Amino acid sequence: MSGPNGDPQVPLGEMSGEEDFAALDFMLDQINFCLDHLEEKNDHLHAQLQDLLESNRQARRDFQQQIVQNGLEGSTKQDAGL
Repeated sequence: MSGPNGDPQVPLGEMSGEEDFAALDFMLDQINFCLDHLEEKNDHLHAQLQDLLESNRQARRDFQQQIVQNGLEGSTKQDAGL
């Protein structure tokens, strides 16, 4: 139904007004479908990136907490040894 570049194979000048509108309506429906699909993919990627961002934030918090705990443990061991 479409040519090699995705362009509809509609010979111009051979169609009536109704056929022109039907072909245009069909092309607009295809464009709308593609845009909806891209929007869904975009929403899915956005959700994945939000999850990754939150995961990285949590990992950083955990890492910083671990550093603080190790620092406190090290200072108490040093205090006990003196």
